[in-house]
Amino acid sequence: MANPVIKAELREKAGKGSSRALRRAGRIPAVIYGNKKEPVTISLDRIALVKELNTGGFLNTTYDIEVGGKKEMVLPRDVQFHPVTDWPLHVDFLRLAEDATIEVMIPVHFLNEEDCPGLRAGGVLNVVRHEVELSCPANAIPESIEIDIAKLELGESVHISHVKLPEGVTPVITDRDFTIATIAAPSGLKSAEAEAEKAEVEEEGETEENNE
Repeated sequence: MANPVIKAELREKAGKGSSRALRRAGRIPAVIYGNKKEPVTISLDRIALVKELNTGGFLNTTYDIEVGGKKEMVLPRDVQFHPVTDWPLHVDFLRLAEDATIEVMIPVHFLNEEDCPGLRAGGVLNVVRHEVELSCPANAIPESIEIDIAKLELGESVHISHVKLPEGVTPVITDRDFTIATIAAPSGLKSAEAEAEKAEVEEEGETEENNE
């Protein structure tokens, strides 16, 4: 699948004054760095950039930036926004090699919540990790990780070992089978269970005293 293309122009000058002038002209300053090459300062059309930002997953999407008829594969690494208007002010792009492997935070989506027996019994989906850091091929970064919870019961959990990852994609954390989500009992049920356990302990204590 081809990467989406962002068209850019080279910036002749850097600095705050030049950047302000670009923004007044409807363009956003940016830089391409990495892959053992010199950084390249560029500018992007503001409307086209905002359109990409609004599609979602901008920082997890591999792009081809076209500058002067040449393309470079990049991954957005940072976007600075205006604190009041929320307009983008600057973008950092990481230059990627064709065979590069990178570490990216990937969002987690849960499927079939309506069929989950634990949720139907009154449980609550307790999401421990809304994103999972994965090592991915630069040209095959998944948009999200989907987890089917159709068979989870109360008290059961989803660990990373339960997730089928795309080919070539592996978790960055490898020293433990970390939890992504659990089906937790509702607070009312927990309180009732705690009271029942307390009453049972007290009853056992009274029985022991009577036997003595």
